[in-house]
Formats: sequence, C-alpha cells, structure tokens
Amino acid sequence: MLVLGVETSCDETGVAVYDSDRGLLAHNLYSQVKLHAEYGGVVPELASRDHVRKILPMLEQVLASADVTTADLDGIAYTAGPGLMGALMVGGAAATALGYTLGIPVLGVHHMEGHLLAPMLEDNPPAFPFVALLVSGGHTQLVAVAAIGEYELLGESIDDAAGEAFDKTAKLLDLDYPGGPRLAAMADRGNIDRFSFPRPMTDRPGLEFSFSGLKTYTRNLIEKNRGEDVLPDEQCMLDICAGFQEAVVDTLVIKCRRAMQQTGMKRLVIAGGVSANTRLREKLEVALAKEGAEVFYARHEFCTDNGAMIAYAGCQRLLAGEKNELVIAATPRWPLDKLTGLGEAV
Repeated sequence: MLVLGVETSCDETGVAVYDSDRGLLAHNLYSQVKLHAEYGGVVPELASRDHVRKILPMLEQVLASADVTTADLDGIAYTAGPGLMGALMVGGAAATALGYTLGIPVLGVHHMEGHLLAPMLEDNPPAFPFVALLVSGGHTQLVAVAAIGEYELLGESIDDAAGEAFDKTAKLLDLDYPGGPRLAAMADRGNIDRFSFPRPMTDRPGLEFSFSGLKTYTRNLIEKNRGEDVLPDEQCMLDICAGFQEAVVDTLVIKCRRAMQQTGMKRLVIAGGVSANTRLREKLEVALAKEGAEVFYARHEFCTDNGAMIAYAGCQRLLAGEKNELVIAATPRWPLDKLTGLGEAV
C-alpha cells in the first residue's frame, strides 16, 4: 500500500510517501521557527496560515521525489490530533479533499501514536511489547505498548511536560526561541555538579512526573546568582543549564527504569522532540544496559514532528481497513490510551 502522510499539528509542515513493501520513499519538512521567533512562541493563527501556503507545493515536491503521482496513491493519512485546531484543519482539509477526488481512503492519525511508532522506520525496529517514553514540548508519558493501538498509560506529567520545562527555563535565561535546544547546547559546556538541582517526585513510588517545581527552583537560582547585569555571568549560565538538564534527564531515567521493572519488559522506546537530546540517550542506554534492556529511538530528523511517522502509522491502520468518513477530523485533545488496536471496531 502506498500512503501519503501529512503532518500539520503545530508549527511544522511535514509530508511523506510510505510504501508498505518498499518503506519510506520520500519526505520533506518545513519548520516555522523563524516565523514565530520574534514572538517567543507559536502564534496559532500564523501557524495555520503558513501551513496553507506550504502544504500544496510540498505535496507536489514529495510526490516528485518519490517518483509517484497522485494516481499511484492507495491512501492518505493526516494528523487529526492532538494539536492546534486551525493547524490540524489545514492538513485535514487538504488530505480529505485529495482523497475524495482520487476515490481513496483517508484516515486521521493520532500525533503521539506517530511519534511512538517513528522508530519503526529504522533498520533495527523494536519488537512488541515495549515501554514507550513519549517526551516532547506537550507530553511526558510512560506507556506500555502491547501492539499498535494497544496502549496502557503508566504515568504522565501532572503539570509541565519535560520539553515545556526546557522551553520555559530557556525563557528565564533569555535564550532565543526555540529555547529548549539552545539550553541543551549550552548544557554541554557547563558543570553539572556546581548546583544541586532536585530530581522531582523520585523520592516516592509511582511513575508520575512533575517539572514545574524544577522550573521554580531554577528561577530562584537565577535570582540568587545575578550579577551587575540582568542575568548571571556566562559560566554561571552554562552551569545552570547543565544542572537543569541533568536533573530532567535523571528524573526521566529513574522513572523509565521503574517502568521497566514494573512491567518486566526489556525494550524501551523513546520518542518525541526531547528524545533527540544526546544526554538523555546516553544515560538511558547506560542505565538500561544494567537491566539487560535495550533502548530504541528514531533518527534525529524523525524525533520532531514529521510526515514520515504519520505516513507509517496511517499505513498500518489503513491496511487493517480503518478509514474516515467524508469528514475533516480534528481533535485538539485526544488521549492516546483511547485508541483501539488494529482490527478493532472504531
């Protein structure tokens, strides 16, 4: 089955073509970072308008790169949620209109299921079952994955997601948007031991996360170390970034080890934007090797939002006979554990 995948959940326009026999044939991604940078965050209306401008030219480009035409397509998958309503509607409208014109099935895909399955695009994909750590700007969740669509939520953040904590802390340090990746880059040059950051909610049982208190601790630390300028000196900034990142990473690693021990599983998938964090990958691999467990993740370009993961996830469900009626599905809030397994009634 040849599937076109469309991702427009937030501030990145992603398009890809995936074949169930030949794998990923082509993909392209356009980021709106420069568009939103002057506002310090994503402006939903601007995001939607930019998706409208970019999506059709990108569809044409990706089809040409894959050396296929619309007539070759067997189905179309698009992100139906969670995400920004206006942005979701753009991708949903384009996919639904094209599918109706071609007379082929169209399916709205869960954005986080796409992230969860992104490592399946690699040469060494994980086998089921496994534990998944979904960690991004909007989500921090531990999920037991028995098969596609069979998800049990083990724990999640009760406030800020890990990526959100990175971004908010970056704002406290007056780092340019997008702040999270900039903070991580600075952390590589800092001393992780200079300040003693807490590891939130690791001193009690359970698999829930909380990062808002860590952000508050960092704010107080910045205030305490201010110099004559508004912010601490450069080395102090680097050390704060290093200590903050280490605290977030340690917290994620501790909870992942607990989840593996609790479920008895020996495979962990990390997915979402924060899964690209080099320090997180390093520490997870070391920690889980001691448990005799493996860590799987997607290549860096498929950690952030992208069309390839949507094309893959959509292909699996389209092969199982799922499809939308002639409606544009857009669900800004959509719990992952509400999805059904392949072949189950929707």
